[in-house]
Amino acid sequence: MKIEFSHRSVLLDECIDGLAIKPEGIYVDGTAGGGGHSFEIAKRLTTGKLIAIDQDAAAITAASERLAPLGERAVVVRSNFCEIASVCRELGVEQIDGLLLDLGVSSYQLDTAERGFSYQADAPLDMRMDKRRSLTAAEVVNEYSEERLKKILYEYGEERYSAAIAAAIVREREKHPIESTAQLSNLIKYAIPPAAREGGHHPAKRSFQAIRIEVNGELDVIEPAIRDAVSLLRKGGRVAIITFHSLEDRIVKQTFADLVRGCTCPKDFPICVCGNKPILKQVNKKPILPSAEELAENPRSRSAKLRVAQKL
Repeated sequence: MKIEFSHRSVLLDECIDGLAIKPEGIYVDGTAGGGGHSFEIAKRLTTGKLIAIDQDAAAITAASERLAPLGERAVVVRSNFCEIASVCRELGVEQIDGLLLDLGVSSYQLDTAERGFSYQADAPLDMRMDKRRSLTAAEVVNEYSEERLKKILYEYGEERYSAAIAAAIVREREKHPIESTAQLSNLIKYAIPPAAREGGHHPAKRSFQAIRIEVNGELDVIEPAIRDAVSLLRKGGRVAIITFHSLEDRIVKQTFADLVRGCTCPKDFPICVCGNKPILKQVNKKPILPSAEELAENPRSRSAKLRVAQKL
């Protein structure tokens, strides 16, 4: 059965430019999704190869269909991008010329109600990007302590009303389990002050983001994945990463900065004693943002930021 994996490839031209693709190079798209970025990378290869990775079974089906016309230039692997080193090892790949990560949730995941990602449709509370994972949003909402819920909502969702929402969740689940996205969305809506419900984002947006991040362990894997990828990069190879919220972007920015700086000595040391050398150089000092044309065509790209770095 054909998967209608609708997902517009954000900052597509900018990613292709940033990767500076070599026809004979080996590239990894660690978040293949529907295969949009992957296809554009692979079609520029001659003797090179693209490794397209995704943890979502629907994405794997869609990317495989999209990349099939390119034959042996592309291979699709179901895994998490944090496993890039082991995936490459299993494929006999020792070095790569570039890595792309698009850390956003795909339009397919958001728009397929039964996946439980959206606060705008009623569905079971799931939110797993990889159905093989055991933890679901329902377990987070119904089993985490009030203090832990408050912490997740505040840290991962940057939700100013995290305490009120966590308390409302606990009160509600004492009466009956919270099992659907509609239940949770309505509960959040009425847990915050009336003035905070007016205008701007949906009142449940930040909380749903926070729970999704917790379910999928999204923030935990970014830094180690970058460091693993950089260790695999050839000299001159590039890593390009798209983020969609400040928490992701902060991790990418800080990890790049550490690898660009090299030295880990305290700033007041007169000379370097750690011996660590810079590993990367920034290709763009400021993040690349979507153009006005892209924003008009795809409003979901509005918070996207692209950072690119090159191996020294």
